[in-house]
Amino acid sequence: QVQLVESGGGLVHPGGSLRLSCAASRDGFSGYVMGWYRQAPGKERELVATISHYSSNINYADSVKGRFTISRDNAKNTVYLQMNSLRPEDTAVYYCNADRSVYGGGRLFPWGQGTRVTVSS
Repeated sequence: QVQLVESGGGLVHPGGSLRLSCAASRDGFSGYVMGWYRQAPGKERELVATISHYSSNINYADSVKGRFTISRDNAKNTVYLQMNSLRPEDTAVYYCNADRSVYGGGRLFPWGQGTRVTVSS
């Protein structure tokens, strides 16, 4: 069973930045496409960004393109999400997971606890 532990969330003003981290509990991390997802209050969970095994293929939701950057460090079993120019509509709980595809084929493992991001003045 893979455990995913997200961190780095917090309260930030509009226009600010945060860097989220997600650590996976097992080796073989490089064998998975990884993704960041988010769930805003009262909304469905959505896929925000994905990154292929060795970072050659990266995809973003239209709503975050140009503002968010996903990256990974396979040696550390960790995936990151750098979020810049944050907007109130980015407020959500953010989760990471392995995904079946860089185009969003569905998550593979149980959800972690997520990390809450609140963008407010």
